[in-house]
Amino acid sequence: MLLAVRSAGALHRLLDVLPVFDGDERIRVRFTLVPGSAFDVDAFAALERAGARTVSWEQACEREHDLILTSSPKGPLRVLSGPGVLLPHGAGFNKTVRDDGSPDLPSGLDPHYLLVDGEPWAALHALAHEEQLSRLAEYCPPAVGRATVVGDPTLDRLLGSLGHREAYRAALGTGERRLVVLTSTWGEESLLERRPELPGELMGRLPYDEYQLALVLHPNEHSRTGPFDLSRQFAPALTAGMVLARPYEEWAALLVAADAVVTDHGSTALYAAALGRPVVGAYDGGGELLPASPMARLLAQVPQLTKAADLVHVLPAAGAHDTREFADAAFDLPGQALPRLRSELYRLLRLEPREVAVAPHPLPRPAAPRRPTAFAVRAEVAGQRVEISRFPPFTSEPVHHVAAEHPEAGPRHVQSAAVLWRRARPASPAPHTGTTSTWTAAGWTARMLDEAPGCRTAAVVLTPERCLVRSRSAGLFSVRVEACRADGRVLRADPGAVVSAVHAWLGASARMSASSRSGTSPQSGTSPRRALPVSLVCDTGPFAVRVELAAADEADLSYEL
Repeated sequence: MLLAVRSAGALHRLLDVLPVFDGDERIRVRFTLVPGSAFDVDAFAALERAGARTVSWEQACEREHDLILTSSPKGPLRVLSGPGVLLPHGAGFNKTVRDDGSPDLPSGLDPHYLLVDGEPWAALHALAHEEQLSRLAEYCPPAVGRATVVGDPTLDRLLGSLGHREAYRAALGTGERRLVVLTSTWGEESLLERRPELPGELMGRLPYDEYQLALVLHPNEHSRTGPFDLSRQFAPALTAGMVLARPYEEWAALLVAADAVVTDHGSTALYAAALGRPVVGAYDGGGELLPASPMARLLAQVPQLTKAADLVHVLPAAGAHDTREFADAAFDLPGQALPRLRSELYRLLRLEPREVAVAPHPLPRPAAPRRPTAFAVRAEVAGQRVEISRFPPFTSEPVHHVAAEHPEAGPRHVQSAAVLWRRARPASPAPHTGTTSTWTAAGWTARMLDEAPGCRTAAVVLTPERCLVRSRSAGLFSVRVEACRADGRVLRADPGAVVSAVHAWLGASARMSASSRSGTSPQSGTSPRRALPVSLVCDTGPFAVRVELAAADEADLSYEL
């Protein structure tokens, strides 16, 4: 069996079909690259990573194949020998590609590619919905007799992975934050081409402890730009914690994990809609999107994002729309694609399938993003309650101070930070055999205030529930952070956010005490140290935790880092 691949995206579609042959030693799979695509480099690299056996195009043309699978009708497929099976390249036929085939026809339905001397090239058109069958009849009537609706194997893989949602979110470090997935197709009308600044703007606007942002790009964009330039282009956002999905499987795991999707006219959003995810439109219009297509109907109904600052206000409106009705026009027979495909493919192979269950493979867990090491922090103190909102250092939001993790944040942010913290690490299992030296928590915090004149508070995160905090003006404190327990779950705040809350409260308390002593305020004030122990409530996004400040105890002071 030959899999004819024209691009990485086309390859990924075919890989989702291959479980129909699981457990059958009679099937030997070979891959070949169909010439003529500008995006074939990443397809070859993906084949190499998968350990797939490949044959050259010349070798593929010389042989007779029992079956040929492809998910793009373009290229010189007609020179291959053997029954062909054509699967859709995406979630239906939603757009036309300029300067490619017949003008204004839906990509994937062009008779120029589907017919050879007036006859269909493919022995089977495996479609996802009856609507696609109707459109095939409209644009290429000779092919209808060889078409059947089987469903969408990629959608079934997403649906089959819904039970792994919490595992995906744990791998991403999402926690109680809202995961917003920003998706971009490829080409001149794509979001990335029209609004390349949007990912960075959203990162600068969305509070880190409330939102997590992920970017999903079409595989063609990965191929066109390359991972090196993509990493460079999005370096500030990636450093601030944005997730950049790899082009195969990871995008789908992110949709399963997502709380909302912001999209252009790419069909990825229809998969999100099929999962019931709220959708926000970010398509600026053009000639590619076909009117009355499922994607056009979806974008016509969901809220639109005109500027990054509006997203937090648009998301509630998006959540009020049930997007699944739009996906119902693109996908049929959910959960049945692989069994139906197996029946059709084995019919063409003239073989009886093995008596084993066929099911989509669960999506693997996504990779963890970078952990931010510096924040611009907005702090609002109201009595014993402190609300903390953390943003990347490049934010345009009004903030109270800069906080940085030492030494990971780097010299620039360390030197400008009012708050420095470090995390205690376990002792090395193989220390130097000579004389060794380690800092205590008390020693390190004193050193930071000596070496960084701009630092007002230095802290060591000893455990997720315990910190030592040294304030330049108020002295040393032991800080205990209670976990928030709700609905049988244990929720923990980032201790770095708690340290910023303590810093802000100590500053506000000192100002209140000074105002009271000078008689400029009618409210009475006491110094933080005379009031110990103090119980605070720290709001860090979707939940609040109780924080207790007490005089520093010896165990915290002498804790070895």
